[in-house]
Amino acid sequence: MDYGRLKMEDVLLLSIFPGEYVLETIEEVIEKEGIKHGVVLTGFGTLSEVHLHWVMTTGLPPVEHFEKYEGPYELLSLNGVIVNGVPHIHVVVSDVKGAYGGHLEHGNKVLYLCEVAIGVLADFPMKREVTPEGLKQLRFGR
Repeated sequence: MDYGRLKMEDVLLLSIFPGEYVLETIEEVIEKEGIKHGVVLTGFGTLSEVHLHWVMTTGLPPVEHFEKYEGPYELLSLNGVIVNGVPHIHVVVSDVKGAYGGHLEHGNKVLYLCEVAIGVLADFPMKREVTPEGLKQLRFGR
């Protein structure tokens, strides 16, 4: 286990419009605003296209499975961490059959609206480090 005590400097609230893509828009804002580290505090809305991935095995290295769906879907939850300008975001979506969760990929198209809150963190020495097993673990400097 590793951890860091960080300070939140600011919060950005995004309104992502119909036809725009969730992750691509978040990445655009990260670059435009020069966000190095942050937290995706919350997000919700509706999607017409969903693209997720999740882990399919318990062994190492992990085997990942990618799926694409066409909507409509409710975007129930969106949260994650931004490290060195790179977002790692997980999501829960639902339709009339049930709820589905996974890692947010490119290609999640907004249907009617999507609102996302990003907390901008003060600069702190942290990075994603690849372990010998091939896992990308969050590490903090002291």
